[in-house]
Amino acid sequence: MPEFKVVISDPKTGKAEQVTVSGDQARRLIGLKIGDVFDGATVGKPGMKLRITGGSGIAGEPMRPDLPGGVKRRLLLSGPPGFHPREKGERRRKLVRGNVITEEIVQINTVIVYEE
Repeated sequence: MPEFKVVISDPKTGKAEQVTVSGDQARRLIGLKIGDVFDGATVGKPGMKLRITGGSGIAGEPMRPDLPGGVKRRLLLSGPPGFHPREKGERRRKLVRGNVITEEIVQINTVIVYEE
């Protein structure tokens, strides 16, 4: 049974809330990508639309929107997410995860989408 911690951020107030989702609701999130919008009723927040902005895996590796699939890879990075350089031009090989939610994901970061 997959279980996710979904962090819901509200851009208007600047506050965030963490909700634990498991079972059937968690299965609905598997296969979604970074940037996808889903209904908030899946995580117990009916009437909201949530956009996925990122997440992290079991070992703490961050999800990257430019890496397709749900794979883990060691990439040469020059900037976030996954690496914050200390010097100008610094690059390092870091372990990161793809942009698709799989069962190995622990935390999913979302933001509330307001229709304007």
